[in-house]
Amino acid sequence: MTDEKRKKSLRNWIATAEYDLTTAEHMLTTGRYIYVVFMCHLAIEKTLKAHVEALEDKLPPKIHDLVTLSDRAALEIPEDMNRILLELNKVSVPTRYPEDLQNSLAQFTNEYCSRIINETRGLLQWLRSHPRFAAL
Repeated sequence: MTDEKRKKSLRNWIATAEYDLTTAEHMLTTGRYIYVVFMCHLAIEKTLKAHVEALEDKLPPKIHDLVTLSDRAALEIPEDMNRILLELNKVSVPTRYPEDLQNSLAQFTNEYCSRIINETRGLLQWLRSHPRFAAL
């Protein structure tokens, strides 16, 4: 992949992750809390995929596991930020395939989702500040 093509692809991953975080914020204001969690997971997933692509110089795998993507990106995420990655990795499956909608709605409250957004925003800022993205 040429350097310019890779930079364009990485910028696109990051831009779509930002778009997803903004969507999560809109879902919070409308009370669509399951989608807040889903979009926060997606924003982190896309940013991690940008890291994988930057490191491996090829498109990342079509997977959704944040832990696997983080490991593959060879990132040393600080423990306090890694907590949101682990939490979203665990709760994201029920947002895609809720076995019990009412249980999910009870779990994902405004307070919970506000915290999820704030912690996602912090992790995304940390991920974007990585030296791999300095030339973007």
